[in-house]
Amino acid sequence: MNNRYSRQELFPPIGKSGQEKISTKHVLVIGTGALGSACAEALVRSGIGQLTIVDRDYVEWSNLQRQQLYTEEEAENRLPKVIAAKNRLTAINSSVVIEAIIADASGLELEEWAKQVDLIIDATDNFETRMMINDVSQKIGVPWIYGACVGSYGISYTIIPEKTPCLTCLLDTVPLGGLTCDTAGIISPAVSMVVSYQISEALKILVGDLDSLRNKLVSFDLWKNQHSAIKVDKLKKVDCPSCGQHRSYPYLSFENQTKTAVLCGRDSVQIRPSLSIARDLEALEKVLVKQGGNVQRNPYLLSFNVDSHRLVVFKDGRVLIHGTKDISEAKALYHRYLG
Repeated sequence: MNNRYSRQELFPPIGKSGQEKISTKHVLVIGTGALGSACAEALVRSGIGQLTIVDRDYVEWSNLQRQQLYTEEEAENRLPKVIAAKNRLTAINSSVVIEAIIADASGLELEEWAKQVDLIIDATDNFETRMMINDVSQKIGVPWIYGACVGSYGISYTIIPEKTPCLTCLLDTVPLGGLTCDTAGIISPAVSMVVSYQISEALKILVGDLDSLRNKLVSFDLWKNQHSAIKVDKLKKVDCPSCGQHRSYPYLSFENQTKTAVLCGRDSVQIRPSLSIARDLEALEKVLVKQGGNVQRNPYLLSFNVDSHRLVVFKDGRVLIHGTKDISEAKALYHRYLG
């Protein structure tokens, strides 16, 4: 019998009983970039029972500076992040059940996933998905932990349905930041700090020690040596459309889910079909080869270089168009080569 979790069990707030609870819990991590890969690793090392990781993207060279699970080989092969993450996480702790989902999370999917888990961790790069997570959390009654970072700045907040203000409550009052990695870059210590806040709060929830939760929104700027913790309990709104008395869950509305999006940190546009379709990548490769350009394919996606653009097609029909932020131009390329 090994003593794998002995140091964690020696920590009084967890102990052996807390470790047993952790081993029965299921956590959903949305996004496996910088925050998500680090959160997933920390959860797996802590002995979580089951982990579901969701991400729409693949490993790129610019990820390696801060996304700690990934390697040069995976960037070279454009391996989907969740596949690369699962491989690495399984090598770290083979006793954890890990489900890897290559997808751009929609409201309907989030709702189904949330029904099966004890906690959701936000590791996304866009507010549309965060607001859907927030609505799902309130609708299903599952806690979630918000986290974001850019430059040397980071922010985190823990949301417990029926107890704390939700993210919709805070939007009009608390500045949640408008910069992106594309405009301000990012340094890895900011990632590590946000992950530390998120995982410490996650462990409290998983062992059932809700009285020890921070109950404040924390933010920091490591380069400027600034740190703040804001009490937000009075910001809970009775008329909030997400958590108030007459809830409509506005961010789960189909009309509010964009089908085209400019991705954070890159000259790239994602086009998502209204309905998920099963792309035959092998057949598509044969068609695109005849049109010229460089085509590469792995079991999960197909990459097609033409002129100054690269189109990456996933099995579910999603397409990432690199080399432009112009949605009209991206749509034109999509229809020209993919119908």
